[in-house]
Amino acid sequence: MQEIPLPNLALSFLPVAVVVAILYRWSLGGGMAIYAMARMLIQLLLIGYVLNFIFQTEHSLVIVGVLTVMLIAASWIALRTTTNQKRGANLFKVLCAIVLGGVTTLILVTQGVLDLDPWFEPKKMIPLAGMIFAGAMNAVSLAGERFDAEMAQHGEYLQARRTALGAALIPITNSLFAVGLVSLPGMMTGQILSGVSPLIAARYQIMVMCMLFGSSGISAACYLAWIRPKEVVVN
Repeated sequence: MQEIPLPNLALSFLPVAVVVAILYRWSLGGGMAIYAMARMLIQLLLIGYVLNFIFQTEHSLVIVGVLTVMLIAASWIALRTTTNQKRGANLFKVLCAIVLGGVTTLILVTQGVLDLDPWFEPKKMIPLAGMIFAGAMNAVSLAGERFDAEMAQHGEYLQARRTALGAALIPITNSLFAVGLVSLPGMMTGQILSGVSPLIAARYQIMVMCMLFGSSGISAACYLAWIRPKEVVVN
């Protein structure tokens, strides 16, 4: 693939600067956006070097360790939008939800659909895990934020749970509607740019969309079920 020169790469930050300017102009403050972009830049630059080592490893424990760090980080970030004061207990519930929805999906995809050999093949395991865990993280985060808002407004668990799950699935559901019509997702675009047949790329993208929808829905549903108030009885 074509290498992007650094001066050209810098041009991609122009739309970011426009959004930050709008945030300040509308008195929303752009500090969080600037921090997020700076963190993204540093993280991606660092991970480029780290992945060079990870992709060359022949030890499964290294991959398991990386996946564990990814799960803990995803769980911690997902808690950012929640207002629940019991963050320790909540972190455990988020972690379990992402493990149940994300790890099971990852195992199905890597060992069933792709049949990796060896089972921990780093060049496929790590990118797929990243997509799955990030999708589950976002779904849990959206579900938690909406659930807190609904409970504060109405205080009715079943209604809050239903609304929160629907809200959590809006991004991935919109992606399902738009894929192939409005957008060509990242994996499919990258494969086509690297010379892979569009028909083969389409199969991979179908796998990706299924795994994202499944892991997101399962993780969000589990989290919402596990934060049910003790006094609420669900038949």
